[in-house]
Order: sequence, then structure tokens, then C-alpha cells
Amino acid sequence: MTCKLTTLPFDCLHEIIEYFEKDRITLHSCLLVNRLLCEISVKILWRDIKDIISFKTSFFNTIIACLPNESKELIYNNEIFISKPTLQSPLFNYAKFCKKLSITDISKIINYMLGNELTINQIINIEDKKYLITNEVIKMFMNQASLKILTYCYCPLKNNYSFSCLPGIRNLSEFQCNSNLSSDFFHQLSQICHNLQSISISFENDISNKLKELISLQNNLKSLTLRVRSGTSWKKIIPSLTKNSNKLTKLHLHSENNDNLPLSFISLFTNLQEFKFSFLSYFVSYINIKDFEKLQHINFPKLQTLKIPYQCPKPEYLMKFLEINGKNLKRVYICEGICDGIFNTVLNPKGLNKNLILSIANFCPNLERLSVRINSGESYNTLETIFNNCQYLEFISVWCGKKDMTGILFDIVATYSSKYFRELVLYNSNLYLINSKDLELFLISWKNRKPKKLLTLVIIRNTTIDEYEEYKGNIINDENNEDSHDELSNRDQNLKIIEEYKKLDIIKFRIENIKEEEESEYYFY
Repeated sequence: MTCKLTTLPFDCLHEIIEYFEKDRITLHSCLLVNRLLCEISVKILWRDIKDIISFKTSFFNTIIACLPNESKELIYNNEIFISKPTLQSPLFNYAKFCKKLSITDISKIINYMLGNELTINQIINIEDKKYLITNEVIKMFMNQASLKILTYCYCPLKNNYSFSCLPGIRNLSEFQCNSNLSSDFFHQLSQICHNLQSISISFENDISNKLKELISLQNNLKSLTLRVRSGTSWKKIIPSLTKNSNKLTKLHLHSENNDNLPLSFISLFTNLQEFKFSFLSYFVSYINIKDFEKLQHINFPKLQTLKIPYQCPKPEYLMKFLEINGKNLKRVYICEGICDGIFNTVLNPKGLNKNLILSIANFCPNLERLSVRINSGESYNTLETIFNNCQYLEFISVWCGKKDMTGILFDIVATYSSKYFRELVLYNSNLYLINSKDLELFLISWKNRKPKKLLTLVIIRNTTIDEYEEYKGNIINDENNEDSHDELSNRDQNLKIIEEYKKLDIIKFRIENIKEEEESEYYFY
């Protein structure tokens, strides 16, 4: 089979291997087949060094071996002797495959490895030695025209790296940074890098004027992410955004415990297509930002995606915003919560405001994907209105708050979902929480739907809860724990039912764990 595969044209073979991009085990197995498959796999594995940097020793030895001779001579002349050098020449120029580079990650790995590698006699000026190697490694990556994404947030060593004249900088399309990097770095970057499409800034107390210059000089900025904490603000860079106000299509605002922030500048972005509002404020139900009161009346005629993964503005403001902008929305994710300062976000026990859910139903008729949190039977009934009014709905993700609500949800989906509906996600749930009878009745109903349509059912488990339940199970004698046996039996019965309907091509099914918020956006867009 492998021989037949490798006789395919290179482009065809490359496209096949691309399907295994997230399957690291398969990609690593391809490294050992032959040089052709090895090269294709290496290209994929080295696109983002974050995927391989966990193999600290191997990664460190490889990048040192890949350094150009002048860098190796510089390291040697500065009396930096690595105890276990890589003697063999590398098979590939691995750096040229890298498209996404984090200076912070490179710095940390070198800081860690040199702490182990340098001998006692080399401890003198150790920080300078670490900086020298880090600078040479970064220059090597920056010298590759393939580089597209650069992250430069925090560096445990010096911040005055000089590499802005290298080809990798000129071709950057995405840049992520802290606001307090050196002005010299931002100035050098602004002289050569004018075609960034995406900028993400985490604000510190210091904001360089050269950062403002970098933003204002961009010709095609489409995506902007601004992150602040308590005591910081994005106010000073707002004037820099005016040049790209008509080009910006994606905006993400993230704030932690900081409500005194200007929002009225968002009205400049008349072509906005996606707006993500990630605000957390401790021990309150809603974010009290006065500027959102102004924003509620602004019309964004091209807005298609609205995401509010944490706490909402006041419901009356958000409902007015939906009344004006809901007609064009295709993707909505809204989750009400109360931030407790310990676990980041504790969901509002009452679930999403009923009137807010009805506003989604009434003002968003073209909705295709919806993610909400519902925690009561009364609120579940509002889903009927959602399905009746949103006839193009293909996907719904429901944060399941109570054990006995899944049956109600199944019944509503089976009865009221439109012919376009194809995917149901049960978020914060577990297979043993689903009543087997409810599940089977739902699948029987789906089997009899006309026209027939394959349904994807996804359960997103809360792993923290699972671990806690397992911990309790170790304390309580399972032989005397009837609930534990019931849950196990219920889970096994559900698995049998699901396997039966998978064979009939009625359902696709998978279980996943709740991931970090940024990684789990698949379920909310």
C-alpha cells in the first residue's frame, strides 16, 4: 500500500498527507517510510513550532544544527560550548518550513536548555550567552520567506533583538505582541512591514508611540484583537485605527475586570463582519460599560458573527443591538456568566435571559449557527421559537445545565428543527447524563425524518467535573454506590444505541473534552 501511495504525483501525495495535519501519531510514522513522505511530514510538523517545542532536547539540538556557519562560529568564539552537539548535518533546512514563530517560546526553550547544558566555567555572563544564542536562532527563522505569523509577547531575556531587515518580517501577515516592547523594535518593524492583515495586542501600562505608528502604516489590516487587564486601556491607540476603519472586518475585544473602557470607536468599523466581546468582571452578572449603551444603536450592515463567550452587557442593550443588527447575523454565541475571580467564569444559575433568547429568535431570522446556555425548562421552551423563526439553522450548541433537560432538548430538535439542521452539540455534558429512552426515541424520530439527513451529535465533556466525580468514586465504596452503577449502565446502553444508529448512517457521534476557550471556538461559530 505504501509503495502504491508513493508513486503518486508529489502534489497529490502532499494533499493526502495534509489530511493528517492534526494527527501527530500518523505524521510521525510517515517520517520513517522514505525521504519523500518524511519531507512532506516535516513540512507540516514544523509549520508551527509550538507543536514540536515540547520535545525540548530534540528541538534544541535540531535548531542548533541548522544554524548557519557564521552563527556557529559566533557562538564558539564567545566560548559557548554545548555539551552534546549534534554532529550529523540535518536532513532538511527545518527553519524554512516554519510559518508561525513565537519568540517567547524560542527564548524559553533556550533559557531552559542552556541552564542544563552550560558547564560551571560558562556560568559567567550566562544571560549574555543565552541572549546571543537566542538572537542567532531567531535570525535564522526570520531569514525565511515562509514566515507568516510572529508572536512576540514576553521574553525572559533581553528585548532588543534586531532582525527587522530580514525577509521573514517583510512577508508577515499576522503579528501578536505586548504593548511594552521596545520602541526601537516597533520602529524597525514599521519601516518594512506594511501588509499585516491581523494584529493582536496585549496592553501593559506602557504603550510605545512606535506601536501606534506601526498600526497606522498598515495598508490592509482586516483583523484586530485588543486585550486589557485592570489598570490598562486601549484608549491611546484609537487614533491609529482610523486609516483602516473601512477595511477592518474582524474585531475581538478582551477585558478582565476593567469596565472603564471606550467602545464608541467601534462605530468607525462600518464593514465589520465579526465582533467578539470577551469581558470578565468579578462577581457581577452583567458588564456595566456605559459606552455599550451608545453602541447598541449603531448599525453594522455587514455583521455576520457575534460572539460573547463570557459576561454580557446589560440585556436591554444587547437586545437593542440585535434588533438593529440581527437580520444579517449568521453565527451567534452568547453565554451569560458571573466571574468569581477563582475559576474565571461561573455561569449564571438562571441561564441565559429568556427575553434575550427570544430576541435572537425574533431578530435573527437568517441564523445558521447558534450557541447558548439554557438552564431551565421554561428557557428550553424558547428554543421552539428559535427553530420556528430561524429556518436556516444548521447547528446549535446548548450548554446543558441540568441532568433532566436533555430529553426536552431532543424532543424540541426532533419536532421543530428545519430541513437544514445537521449538528447538535451538548456542551458541559456527559454520556451517562443522557436518559437512554430519550436518546433512542430521538434517534427513531430522526430516522423517520423526510428528507433524510445525517445528524452529527457531539458531547463536550467538562473534564474538571469528570475528575471530581472520579475522585469521589475512589472514596465511596462502589459496591454500595447504586448511582455509580446506574450511571455506568446508562452510559453503556447509550453507546450501544449510538453504535446501532451509526451503522444505519443516521448519526455521526463523538465525545470531546472542554478545551481552552480560544481552542474550542469550533463549537461556537
